[in-house]
Amino acid sequence: MIAIFDYGAGNLRSVENTLAEIGCEYKLVRNTEGLRAAEKVLLPGVGHFGQIMAALDELGVREALVERIRGGVPFLGICLGLQALFEASEEAPEARGLGIFPGTVRRFPVDARVPHMGWNDLERRGESKLLRGLPARPFVYFAHSYYVPEDARASALCHYEIPYTAALESGNIFGVQFHPEKSGPIGLQIVRNFIENS
Repeated sequence: MIAIFDYGAGNLRSVENTLAEIGCEYKLVRNTEGLRAAEKVLLPGVGHFGQIMAALDELGVREALVERIRGGVPFLGICLGLQALFEASEEAPEARGLGIFPGTVRRFPVDARVPHMGWNDLERRGESKLLRGLPARPFVYFAHSYYVPEDARASALCHYEIPYTAALESGNIFGVQFHPEKSGPIGLQIVRNFIENS
């Protein structure tokens, strides 16, 4: 069973529509039982780092989510879902991330126009399961003010004022800063690649 974790994110319906369009059966889950039954987990996210972490804690799923990710269940984090994998974020210094990876999510430089909103291209970094079968520099849709710095696990970078991690792949763990559910046919292929290749 493919689970979309529903903590109240605003882009949930778009993610559901994407999975439906590629013919993928899924289930919305909101508790530890749903997470533990999942064969793959998608964590979409829009909004504020502190809000997503507070929501996961209020639902009592932090430990189960970390357990499933570390246990090898394929996981795809979208936008805030990617950022949540790290220890902390400058957006909410008091909030504790999932801590799957070390590091802190940063805000774009003060002179940058934020949010970074709109279409931008990806610069590949080595082999990528997510970007398999796509153009050399695919264009995807972004909407964010905070970013994951360049990381050894990055499979693609994006450049907006500075280069940063746009897609991350590490074993069973995948994350994208952009919104595949808003990125047309390219986004559909990225989600399909996760479902089929993770």
